[in-house]
Amino acid sequence: MTPLVWALVAVGVLLLVSVVASYNRFVRQRTLVDESWGGIDVELSRRHDLIPNLVETVQGYAAHERGTLELLVRAREDAWAHRDERPGAREGFEDTVTRALQSVLARVEAYPDLRASTGFLSLQRELTLTEDRIAAARRFYNGNVRAYNTRVRTFPSNLVAAAFRFRSRDFFELEAPATASVPGVGPAG
Repeated sequence: MTPLVWALVAVGVLLLVSVVASYNRFVRQRTLVDESWGGIDVELSRRHDLIPNLVETVQGYAAHERGTLELLVRAREDAWAHRDERPGAREGFEDTVTRALQSVLARVEAYPDLRASTGFLSLQRELTLTEDRIAAARRFYNGNVRAYNTRVRTFPSNLVAAAFRFRSRDFFELEAPATASVPGVGPAG
């Protein structure tokens, strides 16, 4: 074989190795994005699971807040019905849950007995913790999506992405956490 043939074979092998390496990196990043979405999904499900307890607790003290509670229940049901959709499609439903939770928690201020209830305080702590976990999981997910999408869109990895149909992923953005605008709750005094 001539030196030119050896050079062409070496270039071909090098090109093949770099395509395989790029493909494998895409697979690893896509798996990381999917795994980090699972973290968000777990925390959103946890929030959905806390809502019936919150509704029951608030109803016991504030029966005439029925309309607000019904909006929260409806928002939770809508979000739950769309839990298998892609992140971008879920944002609106989860934002509706967030707004409904904010409304319920803000109205609680008018009920000192409820604000002093240990059951309510415990639920509020759980909701706050869950909102914090959602925010942390969302930051982790969006960071992974940003890295993945950058590779999908930049040269030369975009050639591998196009050849193997790696597509950009949606970010997941939510409004401020439901517990962000709620004043501190403590025993009425």
